[in-house]
Amino acid sequence: MATGYLIIQARTAHDALPLSGVQVWIMDQQETRTYHVTTDESGETEKIALETLDKALSLDPNYSGTPYISYNVLAFAEGFNSIHVVGIPILEGETAIQPLEFIPMQDRQRTPTVTEITIGRPAVSLPGDRDQVGSDAESRVLRQVVIPNPITVHLGSPSASASNVQVSFPDYVKNVASSEIYPTWPDASLRANIYAIITFALNRIYTEWYRSRGYNFDITNNTAYDQYFVYGRNTYESISRIVDEIFNEYVRRPGQTVPYFTSFCNGTTATCAGMSQWGTVTLANQGLSPLQILRSYYPRDVEIAETKIITGIVSSYPGTALRTGSTGLDVQTIQTYLGRIRRNYPAIPAITDEAGVFGESTRAAVAKFQSIFNLSPDGIVGKSTWNKLSYLYASVTRLAELDSEGTSLGIGTVPPSSVLRQGSSGQDVITLQYLLNVAAEFNPTIPAPAQDGNFGSGTQQSVMAFQRAAGLTPDGIVGPRTWQALYNTYLGANNVIPPGTDPGVIQYVVRSGDTLWLLAQRYGTTADAIKRLNGLTSDNLSIGQVLKIPSATGTPAPYFEYTVRSGDTLWLLAQRFGTTVDAIKSLNGLSSNILNIGQVLRIPNG
Repeated sequence: MATGYLIIQARTAHDALPLSGVQVWIMDQQETRTYHVTTDESGETEKIALETLDKALSLDPNYSGTPYISYNVLAFAEGFNSIHVVGIPILEGETAIQPLEFIPMQDRQRTPTVTEITIGRPAVSLPGDRDQVGSDAESRVLRQVVIPNPITVHLGSPSASASNVQVSFPDYVKNVASSEIYPTWPDASLRANIYAIITFALNRIYTEWYRSRGYNFDITNNTAYDQYFVYGRNTYESISRIVDEIFNEYVRRPGQTVPYFTSFCNGTTATCAGMSQWGTVTLANQGLSPLQILRSYYPRDVEIAETKIITGIVSSYPGTALRTGSTGLDVQTIQTYLGRIRRNYPAIPAITDEAGVFGESTRAAVAKFQSIFNLSPDGIVGKSTWNKLSYLYASVTRLAELDSEGTSLGIGTVPPSSVLRQGSSGQDVITLQYLLNVAAEFNPTIPAPAQDGNFGSGTQQSVMAFQRAAGLTPDGIVGPRTWQALYNTYLGANNVIPPGTDPGVIQYVVRSGDTLWLLAQRYGTTADAIKRLNGLTSDNLSIGQVLKIPSATGTPAPYFEYTVRSGDTLWLLAQRFGTTVDAIKSLNGLSSNILNIGQVLRIPNG
């Protein structure tokens, strides 16, 4: 049998927070457990080798079967709803990257729900026609070609009552490419198809194809109208790296700004006036470049253009790659980005170089960042690395700003008693808009409204999306049930927002089995000091509760003592406290794995 690979990435809040310790089961199609793995401090599992079929099958347009073996994933994270992914295609020699975007459990939610994600066959292997609707001269057009970041995708036909999701534009392109074609295809073929996918989407944006018709989205995932997008699906390393390099490049005619309408079909079971996806493989094997392939299907004078206007990016790429020896403000900018991102991704090493000087520690930090986010780990900040740094920096700072803003607004735990609807205004509307913004950070189906204190159509759409996500009647009116659901969502999300930077204080999320005494032992303080700092009147703790813990050094003591309970094993204790079985045995002088109830163990801190 051939071999393919799978990596699981568990994160939340648009990648702002990696989730470590997530329990992941990888199963075959009969749901038989094949692997049990755990995510590391960057929210990522090791690369797992899985059996699959011969690569040649995915290169044969006449093969009518499924040229790969699919696997399922079930993942659990404490304090979050669970995720079940069905049908991850594993192809020979390719690394599939399965993102798991976890949503925090609501406050008072006792058991997690399970989000179901089903991945179908790639569009290139499906029978039947696809009838993509083209552009027309009557559509409005923007003045410039803009990369929408995020892009809003409607999960159905235009008129269908379906959810919208907001994803970053590069992630949208990676998803569509992974849903349309096979990652085993030649590089020139992949690039030609990805150029067509990017350009098709930008044509929809530039002509405001849907928004000019009154829709509140940019594009659909229905292949009768647009491109195949499967929300939550895996992407592939080979596709991902190409997209990160070219996501703001598109096809156009000379002298024109508008992105060319790059229609396409598979070229076997369906034919069209545009590009044949299978045909690109033949042309690539003949040695044609991506542009030559595109000119074989579209007008022979089409060219590749680039736009530097990317919404949601903090700072545009300066145009010159930064590397060891570079100096100046651009270097200081990426050092600032990495320093802030490192607080959420501690695997990134600290930068000790002088500000604005790209030395060895900056190179090491860049390379680790690239490794975490599936970029070529060469330690050089080119366009793809710069844009990813900028995107991540915006995400982590946005989350920190929301945490601070909630405190300044005095949100508290008791909802307002007002009933709000379109046309309302005032302080309660600002509170509503803030709560919706928090919900939007963790749930891509909820658009973030402007926080202007006026309940307009944008706020109404956000309210209705939240109500649908919360299982409420989507009437756009904020009454007691919607207020309570918003507060439950806010309090649940607040439990996972990363700690602040108060000197001598760390933040800790309470886990099963924690007590004030145990935490005091672990962090070298007292139970009374923890209670005073958090305003606690009892010793009771709740799983998921966020505590401020005084610590002179901001780090745990070298070890703490733990009394063995019924059901404890060395492996479970190691998983729970972020250490290893061997480390516990060594610290306690144990020669076997046998534990006794009531036995006192020294547990090393991570």
